Amino acid sequence: MQPAPANFYQQTKSARKIIVVDLGFLGDSVHLVPALWEIKRHYPAAQLHTLSAAVGAELLGLAPCVDRAWAFPLTPQSPPWWRHWDIIGALRREKYDAAFNFSGADRTIFLTALTGAKWRLAHQGGRRHFWNRWLIRNWAPRQSREIPVYEQRRQVLAAAGFALEPARFALRVPVEAQETAAAAIPANSIHLSINASAPLKEWPLEYWVELAGLILKSDPAVQLAATAAANARESARLDRLAAAVPDARLHCLPGLSIAQLAVLLQRCRLHLGADSGVLHLAAALGISTFTVFRKHPDLKEWLPPAGPQHKYLATGCACIDGVRNDCRATGRAACLASISVAEVFETIRNLWPISAGHLNL
Repeated sequence: MQPAPANFYQQTKSARKIIVVDLGFLGDSVHLVPALWEIKRHYPAAQLHTLSAAVGAELLGLAPCVDRAWAFPLTPQSPPWWRHWDIIGALRREKYDAAFNFSGADRTIFLTALTGAKWRLAHQGGRRHFWNRWLIRNWAPRQSREIPVYEQRRQVLAAAGFALEPARFALRVPVEAQETAAAAIPANSIHLSINASAPLKEWPLEYWVELAGLILKSDPAVQLAATAAANARESARLDRLAAAVPDARLHCLPGLSIAQLAVLLQRCRLHLGADSGVLHLAAALGISTFTVFRKHPDLKEWLPPAGPQHKYLATGCACIDGVRNDCRATGRAACLASISVAEVFETIRNLWPISAGHLNL
């Protein structure tokens, strides 16, 4: 498979309509934004479209550099991707000049080719098949997993002849979402994101209950805002948190849109959560974060930015290491349960000055 030519950008400078095919969910889409800004900067006269999962399209709709965010159904109930000919047909009618693919995943490779774009560039991030070079001519080499995902995507562009500027996210939320969030929670709250995409990435609920109680007890002025997706499992966990912490300073808000969630985060001084896309949204918005992680081979590229503003605790997982599979049977991550509430609370306390015996948040 040939590498991306360094003159790809020079060859495509006349492009007037561009699409980026990613199919990412929330976290993936956040990490896509800096690359989108670079594409828009290098093709200022072109329309820039994206194709992602529905929640990714919500997020990318907050990026001013994106002219249209297409949503592709990616739920357990949706048909296989090749049956969505209505969407594929609509994309082909757009007559794209250029298409970018930063994941290299099989499904996205086929969809990138089906856009019909004359010029196509992809990242060697997925499996290698004999048909890859037939579907996409230009390939950037696999980027180092020692750097964040958003920087990997920017380096794909550098390999294609882009002159990069410092990375930026610069998300913008609509005014109506700002008004909704302002009415829902006080400014300078602490955000709790107790859920993740899978139970095995979640800290035990009873630990969140205990931590919320400690924070509320430590500072009479503190306010907590806990959120969850609209699905039944996450909403049920949020309901149990609310029932176990009967304090008016805990505000539970299920089913927010991504725009509403972004504004809520902007009103918070700290995000506490599981390994989920909400972490990456908070970091992109400049909010301090704390996260509990299971250690896995790709952890480094998904960690929040280094520095005192972001802290995390990570624990080894026998299930990920292939030693055992006990957690799947119980639906509970035993490794994350080994991270104590006291350890988390102490880490949070050390992020900010302590005054008068309580958190000075």
